[in-house]
Amino acid sequence: MKSISSGAAGLSFVVITLLYGCKDGSATAGAGAMPPPALPVITAAAMPATTYQDFTASVEGKRDVEIRPQIDGYLTGIEVDEGAYVHKGQILFIIDRRPFEEQLNNAKAALLAARASVDNAQINVDKLKPLVENNVVSDVQLKSAQAIYANAKAAADQAQAAVESARINLDYTTITAPSDGYVGLIPFKTGSLVTKAMAGYLTVVSETRDMRVYFSMSEPDFLVFKEKYPGNTVADKVKQMPPVELVLADNSVYPQKGKVELVEGQFDRTVGAIKFRASFPNAEGMLRSGSTGKVRIPTLYKSVLVVPQDATFELQGKVFVYTVADSNKILTRPLGISGRTTNYYFVSDGVKQGDKIVLSSMSTTLIGGLRDGMVITPQMISIDSMLKVKPI
Repeated sequence: MKSISSGAAGLSFVVITLLYGCKDGSATAGAGAMPPPALPVITAAAMPATTYQDFTASVEGKRDVEIRPQIDGYLTGIEVDEGAYVHKGQILFIIDRRPFEEQLNNAKAALLAARASVDNAQINVDKLKPLVENNVVSDVQLKSAQAIYANAKAAADQAQAAVESARINLDYTTITAPSDGYVGLIPFKTGSLVTKAMAGYLTVVSETRDMRVYFSMSEPDFLVFKEKYPGNTVADKVKQMPPVELVLADNSVYPQKGKVELVEGQFDRTVGAIKFRASFPNAEGMLRSGSTGKVRIPTLYKSVLVVPQDATFELQGKVFVYTVADSNKILTRPLGISGRTTNYYFVSDGVKQGDKIVLSSMSTTLIGGLRDGMVITPQMISIDSMLKVKPI
């Protein structure tokens, strides 16, 4: 769900005292007519401003690697704790090495026997060659000896492969971190049997130097996004997006800004949204994989007409203001709202720059309230003293 928040500080108001005067005269003359009430008035002004749009997001490491055993065996060592930061190559788990050491020793012994068979077959071939050349024995015997040699050579190659396989399995008894990152949950204890076919994994190592933050836009928001940024393709438009902020679960803003860098190719029909990804640096390790937050995308206005919400009132779902017309008479005008923040509206229609607007919310003590055609005495207040709009 999206929300709009302000980059501006809250409005600060000066206490306004409504001035009422009485005609000079004696007690015998009686009370005279009341002068027009003095009311605070501002001038509508255009200025640079920034609004924000928030999208619910999930945080993941740049790479979350599932650590799984490549062999079957019992855990004899868990060398790290959950949540620990590890470096690439650091030992995480140790599986009982003894069965695999024996497998390697057996494979080495088989290799020695196979090599001895090769040597013996080579001797027979060498012995028969001169006998065949001198027609002492048939060449069939030589060919048979050569076939035995080739078979012995192949058996030796297989024995060599078995040695390498046993050595690899032995190396698998020591499980190391594939990258720098944080260790996740470890659901096993020392002595647990683990297998390469098991459904779960030993733990997850999250590479967190750079974090991926995923958020989704609804179809209407996506259409606005495509109109807002220049470019022939969606990828070109993404490149034109400004840096974004990450609002954490406690509503604090992550100090480093991120960059939107990826969008999915199609909408998820079940939720009617399309997924985006932003990348945030995380050298200090403040962000953790699995956390949540909101991606805040700014919209920059070089010049927009600003009207404080305290100068407006609502009626039947529409927003109105009292403007000061000729002879200081006030008139009601509806506003066209193009955007809003906590404290002010961005106005597209209804008033223009330079129009004088009554701060109606500060005139509530006026007996009878405000009405069209009423004459007032404007007390001008600078809009700059009331609000500060975040500059571009």
